[in-house]
Amino acid sequence: MVRVYIGLGSNLADPEQQLRSALEALGQLNATTLAGVSSFYASDSLSPGQPRYTNAVAALDTELAPLALLDALQAIEADQGRERKERWGPRTLDLDILLYGEEVLDQPRLVVPHYHMHARPFVLYPLAELVAPDFRLADQRALSELLAECPFVGLERL
Repeated sequence: MVRVYIGLGSNLADPEQQLRSALEALGQLNATTLAGVSSFYASDSLSPGQPRYTNAVAALDTELAPLALLDALQAIEADQGRERKERWGPRTLDLDILLYGEEVLDQPRLVVPHYHMHARPFVLYPLAELVAPDFRLADQRALSELLAECPFVGLERL
């Protein structure tokens, strides 16, 4: 079993319900246990003119290999109506592998730790709810240092 952290986000079609449905689907994945869930947060969109997002982070214990997990997450997104029309466009559901155990991956389909998580308060603050205060990412960056460099701006804990 490997502990992984998944970022969840939605800004279409009742975002809070989208996240609840996604969490239920994550809990039903083969060879996977849902180990924890952060609070939900409302956050401003990274793209102008879009509705606010609802975000959270889930902790999973899984036996799935990284790309098998990615495929399972993309299937959940598709089941919940995700259409990949534009990069950073509005979406019913976005599921990102943030961390996969102690692995550092740089593959065409998957980069772990997630390549932008250090600059996204809607990822870092929910993640901090699920880990120890001295937590370090697989690339050895301290979460406490990332939080200090990424202010709680544009976020609202729901």
